Amino acid sequence: MQELENYKKEKLTINLVWANVFGILILIPIGLIFGLPFYFIWRPQIDIKQFLDSAGPQGAGLGFLLILSILILGIVLHELIHGITWAKFAKEGFKSIKFGVLWKMLTPYCHCKEALNVRQYIFGAITPAIIMGIVPSIIAIMIGNFGLLIFGMFFTMAAGGDFLVINLIRKENSSDLVQDHPSEAGCYIYRKIE
Repeated sequence: MQELENYKKEKLTINLVWANVFGILILIPIGLIFGLPFYFIWRPQIDIKQFLDSAGPQGAGLGFLLILSILILGIVLHELIHGITWAKFAKEGFKSIKFGVLWKMLTPYCHCKEALNVRQYIFGAITPAIIMGIVPSIIAIMIGNFGLLIFGMFFTMAAGGDFLVINLIRKENSSDLVQDHPSEAGCYIYRKIE
């Protein structure tokens, strides 16, 4: 882990159990923000039973495998988006990016080994929520696609841990640096010593 002169280092982490609970709790505001508008705009055309039955009894296993495949690929894509975004800011590019899974909590992660400024770090942390959660949810509301709405809401919820880490550093000075913690959910903040 890189040490920086003229900076004071502080560890900021979040509890993974709390992050997972928070991810479920934010379903309420996510449902209000995206679900309610969808419901009021598309209510006459919503047929949830038809949506759930679309695989049919013979295809229920295929439907489950399709959903599971979409979720797994989506989780991989979520972490890849973190990596691509942070790599754009890192001096060593993609060489500074590491992917893995915290097996104790079944939590995949993307880790940037370099310290980035606060804005760069936040941008990389929020990008998957925007690309995979918020944008698909808005498109779903515009076109009336219930499956896309569920996808967008799920991947907004999946960014719950990212939102918690962003909350830890959002008030930090923009000249401060942030480095991912290599083995815990969180980061190190490097505050410039005046």
